[in-house]
Amino acid sequence: MKAINILFSLLLLFCFTGIQAQEPENNNDPIKEINQEINNMDHRFDVLKKQLQDLLWYQKVVDVAVIDKVYITGPPATNIKNPTAMGVDNPLKFYTYVFIPRGINLSKKHPLMVLPHGGVHGDLTTYYAHIIRELMYQQYIVVAPEYRGSTGYGKTFYEHIDYGGLENEDVNASRDWMIENYDFVDKNRVGIMGWSHGGMIALMNIFDWPKDYKVAFAGVPVSDLIARMGYQTQSYRDLYSVDYHIGKTAHENVEEYKRRSPAWNAHKLQTPLLIHTNTNDDDVNVLEVEHLIKSLKAEGKDFEYKIYQDVEGGHSFDRIDTQIAQEIRVKIYKFLAQYLNPPETIDNAKELKKAAYRVK
Repeated sequence: MKAINILFSLLLLFCFTGIQAQEPENNNDPIKEINQEINNMDHRFDVLKKQLQDLLWYQKVVDVAVIDKVYITGPPATNIKNPTAMGVDNPLKFYTYVFIPRGINLSKKHPLMVLPHGGVHGDLTTYYAHIIRELMYQQYIVVAPEYRGSTGYGKTFYEHIDYGGLENEDVNASRDWMIENYDFVDKNRVGIMGWSHGGMIALMNIFDWPKDYKVAFAGVPVSDLIARMGYQTQSYRDLYSVDYHIGKTAHENVEEYKRRSPAWNAHKLQTPLLIHTNTNDDDVNVLEVEHLIKSLKAEGKDFEYKIYQDVEGGHSFDRIDTQIAQEIRVKIYKFLAQYLNPPETIDNAKELKKAAYRVK
């Protein structure tokens, strides 16, 4: 109880110290000033939450993984209000997680798995802890970039968001960094996997850099931003049309939303690909993924897919801890292993449980 009280006191001190340090933007508009302070406080809480998540990562996977968090660069930001300011052309800096299986033979080459997180302004949380443990069991090296716009790194980084744009280059930059810095990463055995927005990033990476990836998995991927703007709420649309992001609605610039949508880039596919979706998905409506599948078929592309029918879990149906989710993940790993040849494989749900849940 004492530790909780100390943590709470630190949180209050962190927030109110931050408020006092802020200069009011508009002394003539107290409501705007208050709203700005609330927004700034939200970002400060997000930084603390991210730091707690980092501690949780060590608690949950340190027995199977050597964990690092490195600071690397992607392309310069484009949504800059003052294009003549000092340093605007510098590469954008961002963090990326690195997970290396404990006890592997570092004199041998190992496959690399790139794992972009999902969510508009999302970040990698221990929601993925069991999946990381499963990948460690197979002796994949994993890189999980906190690309531009991710939450937990302050307001400025949050407002560098470029959904469907330069974030894809950040993810590819994390792949390149791993190959350049770790001799035991096999540049010829690199896969990419992701769900939701992470699935969209996986698709856009294999579309734009087909020679960089041996195989890809896209689970419930955001596939058509134009359709998405149609069935989502206004508050969701506003995330894209704010001045620090795309800056226009799909109605105002439909071509820009097409450019950022996998379904409208299907002609680029050259990489072995598996797609999963679920008919009761309560986030990415199945119609988006169906559009992607139909587009790939229309382009004569060779790929694999499965449309699951009303599987429990909705949007998270193959990431949660149900028996059916575990069985589906086994299928995903088997598909990836065909192309990446990991030192160990997961061939059934019993082996997956042993890997992820410490079940003997």
